[in-house]
Amino acid sequence: MTKLALSLGATVLMLGCASSPMPEWNSIFSARPAATTPPSPQPSRPAIVAQTVPQAIAVAPLPEVKVSPVAPPPPATPMPLQDQPLPYSAAVASRFPPPPITYSTPGLQGGRNTYTSQSEIQAWLRAQATAAGGVPGLAAAVIPAGTSQRGETIEALVLARATGTDPAALLANGRPTVFLVGQQHGNEPAGSEALLVMSRELAQGLLRSLLDRINVVIVPRANPDGASADRRETANGVDMNRDHLLLNTPEAQALAKLTRDYHPTVAIDAHEYTVAGRFLEKFGTVQKFDALLQYATTANLPEFLTKASEEWYRRPLVAALKTQGLSTEWYYTTSSDLADKKISMGGTLADTGRNVEGLKNAVSLLVETRGVGIGRLHIQRRVHTQVAAMTNVLNSTAQRASELSQLRPYIDKEVAGLACRNAAVVEAGPTPAQYELTMLDPVTGADKTLVVNWDSALALQTIKTRARPCGYWLSASSSTAVERLRLQGVQVQRLAEAGSVLGDNYRETSRTVSERQDVRGTIADGNNKAVKVEVGLARGLIEVPRGSYYVPLNQPLGNLVIAALEPDTQSSFFANQLIDDLKNTARVMAPPAFRLEDLP
Repeated sequence: MTKLALSLGATVLMLGCASSPMPEWNSIFSARPAATTPPSPQPSRPAIVAQTVPQAIAVAPLPEVKVSPVAPPPPATPMPLQDQPLPYSAAVASRFPPPPITYSTPGLQGGRNTYTSQSEIQAWLRAQATAAGGVPGLAAAVIPAGTSQRGETIEALVLARATGTDPAALLANGRPTVFLVGQQHGNEPAGSEALLVMSRELAQGLLRSLLDRINVVIVPRANPDGASADRRETANGVDMNRDHLLLNTPEAQALAKLTRDYHPTVAIDAHEYTVAGRFLEKFGTVQKFDALLQYATTANLPEFLTKASEEWYRRPLVAALKTQGLSTEWYYTTSSDLADKKISMGGTLADTGRNVEGLKNAVSLLVETRGVGIGRLHIQRRVHTQVAAMTNVLNSTAQRASELSQLRPYIDKEVAGLACRNAAVVEAGPTPAQYELTMLDPVTGADKTLVVNWDSALALQTIKTRARPCGYWLSASSSTAVERLRLQGVQVQRLAEAGSVLGDNYRETSRTVSERQDVRGTIADGNNKAVKVEVGLARGLIEVPRGSYYVPLNQPLGNLVIAALEPDTQSSFFANQLIDDLKNTARVMAPPAFRLEDLP
């Protein structure tokens, strides 16, 4: 066995112990008391109030975890660093020693000054599929998910104990599927390199036994064009991680097709965050944490999904990383405006992969390592952090497989059952607070604790609500909107006959046109601008012609439909010209009586 396997073995055993025992399933769906449990990152810090979450899921204390002794790796050839001067001192660098393991991928070889190329990723994935395919009962394949704007194939490795690797075969084996995605931003390579490690260990290494309880779909590099250019955006200048509702880019469409077809129960999105840059300019500090973590935080998320994300995943993950000597914090960022000293958690808009996967009823986790702006500095530690985080999440899913197989259908049914009743949140935002955040002095490397203005995404402020409709009507000319909804897995029906229905027409009361904004500032969106409107509603009988469309809300993706079709948010289909006129859509407020047909 290689030194890598021995070292990773210790890591896997340790992380496996970090997941908490499974509670009785009846405790999950018993009473729903009104009290809430705020997920507090550290007891000594100001409490942050969580989204409304039931107390029902009991979490046992984590067992004591002891690190198995690991032999130090042989001295590695020093990796070339970036040509520009380092953004901080050697004292800061010393805070991030190499991990007790040396990872070996094409892009991590000694002497390399480039990361794994697209052709090397493709060859690597095929080698893992071949190795896994030789194991009795194990199905493995590399499948094309789509093509980038410059013609690179975006591929996924599918691994499962099943009769095949098609979606039906994975669904039939009854195991939860975990979806792992890296390098949506091309200048964030650690996630991609870590996913190559994960694919090898799942296919032929120490993680293979997890496939007895889970299925895994891996996309190491979602933005190959950005990676080849070492830039954040896709080839046409779009931030694809703000395109998961609109699906304007082929890269985002590729990921949407995979999640539509494979229905993951858990999704991990691997990124890297800026270490110095605007933090150094605003606060005179560099960032300290090995991993920043956040789950889905957007309007209308089912409460049990948030509860499971926090108690079944984030808390065990924080504990597991701590045993590895890796530091964690909630994900946070700041705008490029140097006068704006506010720190914000990850956004609350329904546009990122993290939030859109949550609206698809999956446990959706963001893992960000400290990497942007420091070239290859600390790359082994960054990859180690991603591998450790992913391993823990896979372990948690394997241990919770039975419960997750019941939780997802429950949530799907719950969301579908909300149609025609209660209220839906159309727009929500973070809650301003103050937070004690630890950063590093760029000269001495010492901790530097600041109390900062903090926008909490865990406590959402409701900005706008409406009665939840039974569904939405779309005109026959709304074919682009229909196509995008179906790419997401949304059921859309066609009217087989003309009819009438009680509904609300939208009436525009004001309009502005501007760039989309998030907590970082202006969203890279090519040359597109959003039409931001305010609307009123006019209730009445609406005549709907044959050949137009109906999008019911009594389906599992009902909350995703609301995010797409309520027009007066910057992420909506109307704001981004996928629906070009408010007359082409309406809210259906009573169950339709006309005949409907499913689309082929």
